[in-house]
Amino acid sequence: MAKEAEDLSIENWAVLRTFLPAGWEEMARRSGALRRARDFPDAESLLRVLLLHIGNGCSLAETAVRARYLGIEVSPVAVFKRLRASEEWLRWLAERSRGQQRLAMETHGRPVRAVDGTSVSEPGSTGTDWRVHYAINLADLQCDFFTITSVAGGETLRRVPVHAGDILLGDRIYATPVGVAHVAKAGADIVVRLHRRALPLFDAAGKRVNILRRFRSLQVGKVRQWNTRVRCADGNWVSGRLVAVRRSVQSTRIVRERMARHAKKHRKTISPESWKAAAYFAAWTTLPDTFPAPAILELYRLRWQIEMAIKRMKSILGLGHLPKKDPASARAWLHGKLFVSLLVERMVECANSFSPWGYGPDVTPQPLARN
Repeated sequence: MAKEAEDLSIENWAVLRTFLPAGWEEMARRSGALRRARDFPDAESLLRVLLLHIGNGCSLAETAVRARYLGIEVSPVAVFKRLRASEEWLRWLAERSRGQQRLAMETHGRPVRAVDGTSVSEPGSTGTDWRVHYAINLADLQCDFFTITSVAGGETLRRVPVHAGDILLGDRIYATPVGVAHVAKAGADIVVRLHRRALPLFDAAGKRVNILRRFRSLQVGKVRQWNTRVRCADGNWVSGRLVAVRRSVQSTRIVRERMARHAKKHRKTISPESWKAAAYFAAWTTLPDTFPAPAILELYRLRWQIEMAIKRMKSILGLGHLPKKDPASARAWLHGKLFVSLLVERMVECANSFSPWGYGPDVTPQPLARN
């Protein structure tokens, strides 16, 4: 039985190897992950042990025990040191494993990308210690950008590389003049949920638009739009459209109940303007009129795909709680989690093309090198 389990482990690893980026073994030494690593004979051994700890969620002690079944004699302390030294290697693996396709869902021939972020807290922390900034393309739901920052790293579109022709989808937190200017400068377009205070809108004469006054005429199921402008920090203007619709009674009640819970928890008072605004949903976009107003709202609905992707990472891969207090090991662990998540995405993407026997014709299972 032990021999059968070992053979299965070797074969599964051989299949997984086909998804690793080219040059991953050489990069282990160049990045310093294997430098003076007496306990690990090669990059393959090190990666398998790190995946036990990061991917399977094993403790350092349990990882060391399981490593022995792979023929690797290593202590929990040695695993921790190798994890700490592998920060750059794991970042490189995650970077090379993300989706490489530039084209996303075709909308008038335009690639569509959704941007979001999530927080990760260390043990005993009462707030955010790290942030993962994430972007996916909506053609294949593959990650096309990510970065990790400290708690000081706020969510902003300036972190995201934008290409001409892109359509960026973002929640309220990305609705700022700075973000709008960043996207417009790159020759791309933006669709963001309106943030009344963070993204002030102006009419053609340069007068501040009274949003709530405009919304009074809205009816349920009837989408309306208004031409507006955003004033950037350099004094330039970016033209766009405010697109809005009245919420249903049920949807309005749900939003207001959520607002009330948040206000009670944080001991804040809800302003009359915010209470009224909860009856409407609004987005702002720089897309041309070839995208009708109802299509803008339908396009924004697709942004939920990135929230689903982040929830999968947090619930299935345990990204939401960080079991490291040392900064270097914490960053390595986070990059390792992202690598595992992106690796799973690639494997799922290729699942339909797998042969009935479980691997491609060019895969030859090879035993793990041992001491």
